[in-house]
Amino acid sequence: MQMTQKFPKKLVASITPPTSKSVSNRALMLQALCPEQLYTIANLAICDDTQHMQEGIAAKQAGAELIDIGATGTAMRFLTAYLSIKEGETILTGSERMQQRPIGTLVEALRNLGADITYINKEGYPPLCIHGRQLRGGSLEVKADISSQYISALLMIGPCLAEGLTLHLTGEIASRSYIELTLDLMRHYGATAEWADEQTIRVAAGGYADAPLTVEGDWSGASYWYELAAVAAHLGHEVDIRLHGMRSDSKQGDRIVADWLRVKGVKLNDNIEEHLQTAEENNCQLAKDFTHCPDIAQTMAVTYCLLGIPFTFTGIRSLRIKETDRVAALINELRKLGFVLHAEGDERLIWDGTRCTADESPVIATYDDHRMAMAFAPATLCYENLTIEHPEVVTKSYPGFWEDLKKLRIDRPTPNPSLDGGA
Repeated sequence: MQMTQKFPKKLVASITPPTSKSVSNRALMLQALCPEQLYTIANLAICDDTQHMQEGIAAKQAGAELIDIGATGTAMRFLTAYLSIKEGETILTGSERMQQRPIGTLVEALRNLGADITYINKEGYPPLCIHGRQLRGGSLEVKADISSQYISALLMIGPCLAEGLTLHLTGEIASRSYIELTLDLMRHYGATAEWADEQTIRVAAGGYADAPLTVEGDWSGASYWYELAAVAAHLGHEVDIRLHGMRSDSKQGDRIVADWLRVKGVKLNDNIEEHLQTAEENNCQLAKDFTHCPDIAQTMAVTYCLLGIPFTFTGIRSLRIKETDRVAALINELRKLGFVLHAEGDERLIWDGTRCTADESPVIATYDDHRMAMAFAPATLCYENLTIEHPEVVTKSYPGFWEDLKKLRIDRPTPNPSLDGGA
């Protein structure tokens, strides 16, 4: 698929990013755990991930014995916990890539609570055979340095356990902001769930009660507009982009992008952000920790490279087990644009300013990863012949992304048979 560069000197657009799939998927599970579903969740995200979550819950409620959640990691983790406390046997599976993504930490934790879960193929990985039943709950110790979704999955079933749940988290807590988001939504649905100390969360037994909810805008989706604005401003474009439906006080960890990329001309809900882009003024190597906001690592890596700002990223361990190995993917694809990055194990991603010759016509692979496509889209400002393969992967979280880009007079990708057979 060929994407052509057609940016005017002044970039003007009014954009409503998708609503948050992180909020949507949590709300869907919490509502499903309510004895009665009394309300319709307003502004539910319209994307593949949320659709798979909805379909998985509906399938279980209809008595299905097999649930396939495709490539949706959130649904895999949340439904594993959900099915563990719902009567009956269910096989939970997903795409080929999903069957390569580990789930052993969550399964082990649920087994320690009394859950009956077996691996069908490879130990520690989906698909799973889950025999749901009432679990007593109690106190549980779990590693917290891999994926916050494991923690959120356990927390959300906590009020439905006979003795509630006390979680003792060991190690550095990955993506604490997502745990805070989960706790906030649990309380919205009537649960009592609080931090007892920095590493311990207590959830009281007692279940949930349905309540009205309107899903807020997605800060992951908004991050690409901050990226585009920062790069455009760097190149001398005038920027006037209005983002609607966003909460400036959001508990989403990706909200930090508005602080990291301060661009004059980005307006949040029509409130003018009078901040100049400041990162470029700092000539030293930036250090950014993504422990609490891993989903914007690709956005920031591409942005800083295009701005010519060397960086060291930490808190990237979870990027290895996302839709693809995002660390390796960034290294591979940014080299095509002339940037030589390297990783130090699972702990650091570094660009020290080293450059190489960029491909004459860069072809960016997306690895079936929506965030790769969207993070590299603003690079069309700098590379006239840049191609993004399989741009349709954005349907996972932001189906209208390319249409929104057209508002800035960017051509939608058109088939290039030499790349992918015209698919």
